[in-house]
Amino acid sequence: MIPETHLDLLESTALAHVATIDANGAPQVNPVWFGWDGTHLRFSNTKTRQKYQNALRDPRVAVSIVDPNNPYRYLEIRGEVVAIEEDPDLDFINAMAKKYLGMEKYPWHRPGDERVVLVIKPQRTTQMG
Repeated sequence: MIPETHLDLLESTALAHVATIDANGAPQVNPVWFGWDGTHLRFSNTKTRQKYQNALRDPRVAVSIVDPNNPYRYLEIRGEVVAIEEDPDLDFINAMAKKYLGMEKYPWHRPGDERVVLVIKPQRTTQMG
């Protein structure tokens, strides 16, 4: 599904801009840290965030990852959230803090935050560069 020419972006520390659809049908997009397991794109969220609420209601997403070394090279992934996994021990967000910040623990965790991992299955891609 992901072209070999752009697999490096999924292993990079580029941010992924994830778009979901809100209750009024409008797109909602923001950058997130992400992980790639070879099949699924994953990102962390708290249960109070709009993106989590949107994914519960409508699992369709679009993701854009721009090459940090060449802004004219990108990968777009369209797909859907196929699972939402609880992350009570913060294992995933801590792994992302290690990837993006070089830190063992996510530094902005607040007591009471309920973390989940949204799992995206790619269904279509476009790319440039």
